[in-house]
Amino acid sequence: MTPANDSPTPSSLPRTLGVFGLWLLVLNGMIGAGIFGIPAEGARLAAGWSPWLFLATAVLIAPVMLCFAALSSATLESGGPARYVQIAFGRQAGFQAGWAMYIARMTAFAANLNLLLAALAYFIPGVAEGAGRMLALAALVTLLALLNIIGVRRAMQSLAALTAGKLLPLLALAVLGLFALPDAGQPPPLPALGEVSFGAALLLMIYAYVGFESGLIPGGEARAPQRDMPRALLASLAVCAVLYAVLQWACIALLPNLPETQRPLVALGQQLLGPFGATLILAAIVMSVGGNLLGSMFSVPRITHAFAEQRLVPGVFGVVSGRFRTPWFSVLAYAFLCWALAASGSFVWLASLSVLTRLLIYLGCIAAMPAVARQAPADAWRLSGGPVVPVLAALFCIGLLTQVSLQSVLATAALLAAGTVLYWLARRG
Repeated sequence: MTPANDSPTPSSLPRTLGVFGLWLLVLNGMIGAGIFGIPAEGARLAAGWSPWLFLATAVLIAPVMLCFAALSSATLESGGPARYVQIAFGRQAGFQAGWAMYIARMTAFAANLNLLLAALAYFIPGVAEGAGRMLALAALVTLLALLNIIGVRRAMQSLAALTAGKLLPLLALAVLGLFALPDAGQPPPLPALGEVSFGAALLLMIYAYVGFESGLIPGGEARAPQRDMPRALLASLAVCAVLYAVLQWACIALLPNLPETQRPLVALGQQLLGPFGATLILAAIVMSVGGNLLGSMFSVPRITHAFAEQRLVPGVFGVVSGRFRTPWFSVLAYAFLCWALAASGSFVWLASLSVLTRLLIYLGCIAAMPAVARQAPADAWRLSGGPVVPVLAALFCIGLLTQVSLQSVLATAALLAAGTVLYWLARRG
């Protein structure tokens, strides 16, 4: 049962997000920088099987996303995974889930911010090193923060533009790649099963699909979360599965040295459209990473805002702009921490934690499903088939956990211990 002192606090943020806005947040959490580099490694590990493995990976992660579709439809408050875990296991467990997610997303933000500078350096020399790098980091973080502070509508408009800027070139590349050569539309040759590293390839490709959970954090700002959250999740999975498989197919058909190619999609653009194509895909990388960062800047500060409303962190994190109705202090705090992490480069050691942390969050949310379902509104979207889908989702996560290193386990344990200390300090304060 949900503890009595865990009853939800009405959010001070207005419900302005429709299904399109939620889809933008989920999709940009999934499509970041990974798809621009994964095709080469996927071809090295699985050759002609790699397009089919992209589709297989979508099928394998579908039970996890179906579980989150049910959870997000059953919960009317913000917080996403942190809220689901809190409902089932209490305030401290919910705080730990939110803390782990905050750190994981902040680390990914810092890493992607540096990747964005590397792509921008193609157009603006000098922004990826020295004083120019520091200024560019500050300017980018400030711009992303301001877009989120001045209102939800402006943030969603900017996110829609960035999404179009990355999806349209990728779609064009996929279509052109399939029909550029007489045999490009034929399935690529399949090597013998013994020559394929299926486990390593699946472990690689799963990272092109994760990140969707960040789009669920602002559930308290959704106009109709019972209906729109599941639609946003399942539509994002379908778009990513088809797009990833077709792009991989095109790369294998047109790039003979794909496993050795450092920037496979840029090379594919060069192959199809010459220098213009390469520049177009580099611009798409900028748009893709920018959309991922903007979505993170929108969603993740809602964790500390929700915690402030529950008095789990200092109340200043819950301050809302009277003019723009956005959690401006939480946004600025997240922006500053991301800038400091990206500027110092200390995010590298945290990168290995993101996988284990995310899988633990997934398992915690799956375990929370019965308790969340008991307090769900009558019109919430529900899974059919009893425990079949949650069990499949849990087995998938446990299987991936077997690939995690001992170093990551120890570092994650230290991270969660630090979260416990912060929780008790906040409670005493």
